[in-house]
Amino acid sequence: MNVRFPHLCFSLAFASLLTVAPSLKAAERVVLTYSVLQESISIEELGELSRTGKVSPSLKAYLKMANKNPEELRGWLNQPFQADPVTLSRVLNSFAGEYVLNQVGQVIHTPSKRDNKEALRGAIITSAEKDNQVRLIEVLENYPTPELHVNGDRLMELYQQVEGLTALLGRLPF
Repeated sequence: MNVRFPHLCFSLAFASLLTVAPSLKAAERVVLTYSVLQESISIEELGELSRTGKVSPSLKAYLKMANKNPEELRGWLNQPFQADPVTLSRVLNSFAGEYVLNQVGQVIHTPSKRDNKEALRGAIITSAEKDNQVRLIEVLENYPTPELHVNGDRLMELYQQVEGLTALLGRLPF
């Protein structure tokens, strides 16, 4: 299996599942929380950063306060992860996949935290359908609610938990 879950989940947690119906509205804003800082950033601003490297004034101010590098964020937004959508769907619909989605859902979630696993599953699988790759920016753009929240304080904790599951997931028969 060529899906690298720790890196994918870590990427999804920063700023990344049934297929999202085209009629559902995609995310427009990401509410980033890091320590005491919280900022609502448009998906359009993140998309512009990922495509061109141009940083909007509001994103630039937030990254400066959070002591984060825009180029590092751009790298995370664009980092491709090979993922066959059928295999990805099987994994994310398994017991282990549900666990991973629960862990990721503590970091990336809907404002109400309801139907979060389904939203994550849909956004990730939809991102892989076009080119067998998942990029964080695609997951954010495909997230099926107008707003999603990202808890930056829990990123490393999530990464460490998911990293421990990688070996197990690689041995599961999918």
